[in-house]
Amino acid sequence: MNQNLYSYPAGKIVKMKRLCNSLAWILFLLDHVASGVGSDKLSVSVMEGDSVIFHTDVKTNQQEDIKWYFSDTRIAQISGDLSLICTDVQCNEGTERFRDRLKLDHQTGSLTIMNITNTDSGDYKLKIIGSTSSSEKTFNVIVKSVPAAEQDEVKTNKGESVTLDFGEIKKPNDVMTWFFKDTLIARITGDLNKTCTDVQCKDDAERFRDRVMVNQTGSLTITNTRTTDSGLYTLQISSFSITRVKRFSVTVFDSGLSSAAVAGIVVVVLLAAAAVITGLIYIYCRSKRYRRAPQHVNGVNKDVALSDTGHP
Repeated sequence: MNQNLYSYPAGKIVKMKRLCNSLAWILFLLDHVASGVGSDKLSVSVMEGDSVIFHTDVKTNQQEDIKWYFSDTRIAQISGDLSLICTDVQCNEGTERFRDRLKLDHQTGSLTIMNITNTDSGDYKLKIIGSTSSSEKTFNVIVKSVPAAEQDEVKTNKGESVTLDFGEIKKPNDVMTWFFKDTLIARITGDLNKTCTDVQCKDDAERFRDRVMVNQTGSLTITNTRTTDSGLYTLQISSFSITRVKRFSVTVFDSGLSSAAVAGIVVVVLLAAAAVITGLIYIYCRSKRYRRAPQHVNGVNKDVALSDTGHP
């Protein structure tokens, strides 16, 4: 028997091993597909006050039930036939923390958290349950406080330039899209051929023609600002299945004067103030040089004209 085994062609033994390995791999895949359970975890850092969108990458017409959890508490759910749609306290009475700040996309089941706060940091779990399979995905969210010097309210004078900077370095996979109100005005990706500004992005962005620039960090610069540039600017930063949203409120003032003229007026006012202060100091110092000299008349003191004390 051993002799027959050793005499068995080596090439056939190798083929049999490969066949066995292939069968084992196929069985593993079948078991994995049958259970339909996969796991994934994505992390994202956002600034306090921003919004974040978690994408499911599915459509509800595929009959999946989509459930969202925060720290094991259900905060949103939508069924494939739309018979059940709920968020926050509609799903669970113990979810007061998100009142009026959750938005559920009825087409995809994607979840948006608006005006995010420090207490919203943690793990958000997505469960997609279908008729033949199910999957899970976890989003880890870290909310950072915004320093007072980095508030998103920007003010400038007409004719000046303004830069809207979200304060981070663009990552290679980030797609950054800028909107003015609801108009697309700039987009930057890792592919320079897909980067656009102004009318390159959308025909109705004429108002910014040749005045909008974006750099590789994703910051947006508007040159020669006008009062019509005042309004809400929205930056969407998309990476994998997460979109962060940052908003900038911009106000452009029309002082009626150019920046140079305003600077000239300020200089004149400062010079005039300095001249007034110098005159008052001179008068005060001169008055200190004189005092009334007392005179004795019949034993009674009487003041006479001021006499120079000789001291400055």
